[in-house]
Amino acid sequence: MLLAITSATALAFFAMIGFEDSVNMAEECTAPAKIFPRAMLLGMGAAGLIYVLVTLTASLLVPADRLAAVQSDALFEVVKIGAPDFPLGLFAIIGLFAVINSALINMLMASRLVYGMAGEGIIPPVLGSVHPTRRTPWISIVFTSAIAVVLVSFVPLASLAGTTSLLLLAVFTLVNIACLVLRRHSVEHRHFRAPSWSPWLGALLCAFLATPLSGRDPNNYLLAGVLLAIGVLLWLVNRLFVRRELDRRA
Repeated sequence: MLLAITSATALAFFAMIGFEDSVNMAEECTAPAKIFPRAMLLGMGAAGLIYVLVTLTASLLVPADRLAAVQSDALFEVVKIGAPDFPLGLFAIIGLFAVINSALINMLMASRLVYGMAGEGIIPPVLGSVHPTRRTPWISIVFTSAIAVVLVSFVPLASLAGTTSLLLLAVFTLVNIACLVLRRHSVEHRHFRAPSWSPWLGALLCAFLATPLSGRDPNNYLLAGVLLAIGVLLWLVNRLFVRRELDRRA
């Protein structure tokens, strides 16, 4: 039972993708130290409550073994029983738009993240190029879109969801550890300070859910390793490029 719960929790973490992207917009708030943490916590709480209500409703309407049998069509099965007169075609369109909206937000933020990394010199600077007319990081957009197309075309969606959840859990583990380190330094500007216990709990839970003990598919680690290897390769290419440029100038 515990293994099933942790496995489901680790995969359900994929549902929270997008909240971490909002930090890129925090600097546009008038008082980010006050507004952003409140908006983040309320938004995640509301989303979590909705997911729990949907899960409870689905389990009350359709037996769990039947939901497990239909898997990707589970919500259609719930709609058939809970609202038999609701057109399934319209429901599919609503779901399609919801998925497209989430994908669009993540692709936009991914390209901006790559653009920022190029500006910091972490990856090749060509990825930080801005279109002369539209003023958008068009090479980063093409690069991240190409990666997404390749992954969606050749990797099952379940594996992509599990791998994305795994990588996010690893990142959030490091973020919580970084929060513990940064708490030792004092800053003059106003900032949000999390309770002392929350970074410790967050790091431990995220680290546990990212391990095989949570019942995660071993293929997730293989795909994550391939993606990380691509990132390391880009870093090495950038290091080589920067070193050659410094040698040339010298």
